Amino acid sequence: MDMPRNAFKRALAAREPQIGLFLGMAEPYVADLVAGTGFDWLLVDGEHGPNDLRTIVAQLQVLAAYPVHPVVRTRDHDPAAIKQLLDAGAQTLMVPMVETADQARALVRAMRYPPHGIRGVGTAMARAARWNGVADYVAHADDEQCLIVQIESRAALDGLGGILEVDGVDAVFVGPSDLAASLGHLGNPGHPDVKAAVSGAIGRIAAAGKAAGVFSADPALAASYREIGASFTLVGVDALLLRNAAVALAARFKGDGANAGAAY
Repeated sequence: MDMPRNAFKRALAAREPQIGLFLGMAEPYVADLVAGTGFDWLLVDGEHGPNDLRTIVAQLQVLAAYPVHPVVRTRDHDPAAIKQLLDAGAQTLMVPMVETADQARALVRAMRYPPHGIRGVGTAMARAARWNGVADYVAHADDEQCLIVQIESRAALDGLGGILEVDGVDAVFVGPSDLAASLGHLGNPGHPDVKAAVSGAIGRIAAAGKAAGVFSADPALAASYREIGASFTLVGVDALLLRNAAVALAARFKGDGANAGAAY
């Protein structure tokens, strides 16, 4: 069996536009439903969504039947949890709250086998290696792993220059909501100061030769970020798609047009 190739990593390296959606409902049936709707990538969220290792594995299994690219967001920086996600078959990880080059280097090491990292070897139990069915998995795994770090604080903006110099960081994703809170604008990611900080970060990331990503449910704002250099974007959340559609449907039949939708 051949080593699975990470097409998303290659798309990021080529700066091919990639439009994605959060999967936060921890439900393989929802992942199955959304996978064929036209998104380029889907983020299985282990940070805010009620996902655990088993629900993430189940969603990865479902998404394998589609051309969409799965990305898993980790809960934190725990190397043991990262090891389990990699063994489960996740090839691309997004890690939240990265603020320093030292943190980024530690994450790179967590994703690589020795001598370049600290990832433990357990291929006989690893879906990623197809339980030793992939020929020479350990020889090629590092090349197919993709690390996306999130910057979402004032400290992360200060440390961005060092983070961008870390070999093994494939992409940097800007999180406007947490960044807004850190900058003193909790709940207002559309504040001019926040948008300016996001735009400045995207420009720095792109200029450094890294793929830049951002979350924006506003098509016009997302387009402006793409013009600056963002090549991969999250544009919505599965739970909010369902809720907003349900609110609008109920309002339509109750005649309550004023409450027919909720903002992302």
